[in-house]
Amino acid sequence: MGYTNTTVEADSISGGGLEKTLRAGHFAVTAETAPPDSADPADVLSRAGCLKGLADAVNVLDGAAARAHLSPLATAAILARDGIEPVIQLTMRDRNRLALEADALGAAALGVPNILCLKGDSVDAGDQPDAKPVFDLNSAEFMKILREMRDDAIFPGGREITSPPKLLIGAADAPHDPAPDFEPAALLAKIAAGANFFQTQFCFDMPSLERYMARIADFGVPEKAWFLIGIGPIASARSARWMNEHLYGVNIPDAIIYRLEGAADQRAEGRAICIELLQTLQGIPGVAGAHLMAPHGEAATAQVIAESGVLDLRSS
Repeated sequence: MGYTNTTVEADSISGGGLEKTLRAGHFAVTAETAPPDSADPADVLSRAGCLKGLADAVNVLDGAAARAHLSPLATAAILARDGIEPVIQLTMRDRNRLALEADALGAAALGVPNILCLKGDSVDAGDQPDAKPVFDLNSAEFMKILREMRDDAIFPGGREITSPPKLLIGAADAPHDPAPDFEPAALLAKIAAGANFFQTQFCFDMPSLERYMARIADFGVPEKAWFLIGIGPIASARSARWMNEHLYGVNIPDAIIYRLEGAADQRAEGRAICIELLQTLQGIPGVAGAHLMAPHGEAATAQVIAESGVLDLRSS
């Protein structure tokens, strides 16, 4: 049950496995990992190694919750060296345009074929609130720079890039139940800037998602970029309620919370729910894949992918 994007460029952009999976019309599955508070490469692989051969690509978080960890560029390089394709997340919070451009070139040079452009959490949320945020660019402005570096082989100042970076450019989205007058202007602006794919905030309300995807399809959005919908194995009913209260754009339906609450093993039930959602997503028009998120839950994510049968559908 594949989804083929019809108007994204016909030729390969990055040469990465995630792009190849999407272009083939297979349902793609990405996951995420948090860089450790460690300078030991083994600690990166001890977390994310379980996803090897299961996730099409693994997102490397960039200072999540506004806290310092091992650099995302180093973490992504370690994963790539071990045969795990990374999606490096780069936030506008911590770098000016010069640093962002340098990291983009560095990522491509180190075998990282995907970049997700994000605003970043406020420094007030972290454990060093006196840190100075940068925000030299917004995420769409950075996407435009990346596209020009990749397609035109130039820096914003006009200097030529000898070997341009081959990168699939990603953006964030937060699906919601669309109002009658909703128009996806922000999505179209990101696509115009250079976004090739979107990874979304958690989305557990499938009927609302269906309405959202149908609405943006009226504007041709899923024909211009791939959409990977965010889901994850919820650890408990308490976690679900916390997510509803504290995570922007998240709405976990009461039925899921009550189901978790009534389970003898809430973690196992959370994985079972995630598998069901993963299978449901495959039947929603315009959805090209799923993005599985679970804080420090790489093993649970790997288990969900393995048990869902998603990869078996490709071979059949």
